[in-house]
Amino acid sequence: MSEHDMTAVGGAPEQVGLSFLTLAHGVREQVDQRMVSAAGLSLSRTKVLQVLAGRGALHQAELADALGQAPRSVTQIVEGLERLGLVARTGDPQDRRRKTVSLTEAGRTTLAAAERAGTSVLRQLFGSLEPQQLTSLETLLARLDTVLAR
Repeated sequence: MSEHDMTAVGGAPEQVGLSFLTLAHGVREQVDQRMVSAAGLSLSRTKVLQVLAGRGALHQAELADALGQAPRSVTQIVEGLERLGLVARTGDPQDRRRKTVSLTEAGRTTLAAAERAGTSVLRQLFGSLEPQQLTSLETLLARLDTVLAR
């Protein structure tokens, strides 16, 4: 059995949970690898560009908040994206310490390529399921999401 094989039917919740975590990590790795090879963007960098594409220009602190990450982590990602020409940072006239981050045209193009690559992996993996299995999985994931939100 591979490390991604699921636990036997009727497995204990912690066994199923560990199998889920292992599988989720593997899916994330495959998506990340495909995005990097196709567009040069990791999944975490792609997420930054997605937030900017959806919300428009944001102060770095707002961007960190939207991503649920520490401001210092986001600053490092933004600096890397700026070096690649995918985002632009401009100063705030009222507060020189505040920077506004915006998506560049090159950033939009690269984001689109990364999203296509990620979607391709997800289609390949989840497309291997029968429609009923996909519906069941969606229901189960929604249930877990509800439990997590409590």
